[in-house]
Amino acid sequence: MTVPFPLLDAFVSNPTESLQIEGTNGVMTYIGNRGDEFSHRHLRPNFELGRARFAFYSSRDKQSMADLIADADVVVNLVGKYYETRALEDIPKFPFFNYKVNTTFVEANVDVPRTIAELCTEMQVDNLIHVSSAAANPDSASEWARTKYEGEKAVLEAYPWATVVRPTQMFGHEDKLLNWFARMAERYPIVPLVDGGHALTQPVWVDDVARTINRIIDAPEMFEGRRVDCFGPQDYTYAELARFVYDITGQEPTLSDIPAEVVKYGANILKFEGNPIMTPDLVDLWSEDYLPDMTSEEYAAQKTKDKVFTMKDLGVESTPIEKVAFRYLYRFRKGGHFILAQGYH
Repeated sequence: MTVPFPLLDAFVSNPTESLQIEGTNGVMTYIGNRGDEFSHRHLRPNFELGRARFAFYSSRDKQSMADLIADADVVVNLVGKYYETRALEDIPKFPFFNYKVNTTFVEANVDVPRTIAELCTEMQVDNLIHVSSAAANPDSASEWARTKYEGEKAVLEAYPWATVVRPTQMFGHEDKLLNWFARMAERYPIVPLVDGGHALTQPVWVDDVARTINRIIDAPEMFEGRRVDCFGPQDYTYAELARFVYDITGQEPTLSDIPAEVVKYGANILKFEGNPIMTPDLVDLWSEDYLPDMTSEEYAAQKTKDKVFTMKDLGVESTPIEKVAFRYLYRFRKGGHFILAQGYH
């Protein structure tokens, strides 16, 4: 079996639980990337010798994408971006330069997935797994969430038997959820809670999502044209998550309840960073609940026909956030891992 993974900025690919399993069970994995060797070399140890091929592709070069998935049995689309990338360009008038949008949400979340789905249809690829988001909603205030929904529709129009995976916000070593609170506290004395941080989220461990994708790859025909929702065992407000993070890190920023429209003033400045910690669209996203469509009981009560699958249906139990967060948040403690140990110094 050959499994290509087109990547743009895919957090789920970094823990590589799915890639690691695929790399040791006789599967040939092609990993598409847009960067240089240093952007993906950490993935190489996950594979037996010769079981992985790292191929450069451009999301604006259809032929390079076709070359990547040419002999695939299953394609896993991990393309996504939480902010619109920008680049400097010269202009003839003062101030003689401008920040232009380089990759839009529509391109990353709609156009590229549509192209992948069309190629899968043209090249008669057996199965396509499209990783979307539980926030996908045509009525969301967030353009990112709206384009995620449009991307799902575009994929299913071009490849109707695609499997759509919808995770809630993911946490893990390189996440932009728990790490966000810790990094904000490193940089600023005040950390804003959008609209008081009352919106709910139900974070899922990224490794659980990767395991779920791996189970789908094992028997993709069972999930053709179906949706798989991935979510954690408990929901939290963003205010609760902030206090949870600072209880681990020992940081003591001032948590300030600030209306979303006011937070956007700062976000409109921070969005020009190379890897922005905050954008206006992220403020919109965090002002809404980020939850699965149903409760666990409602998922379990579904009839077999046309049911929406969950991780539990695939034998993956959701991991509590408390079991994982300390592993990567302790590094934000001033003085290091053992600063609270008696007699260590």
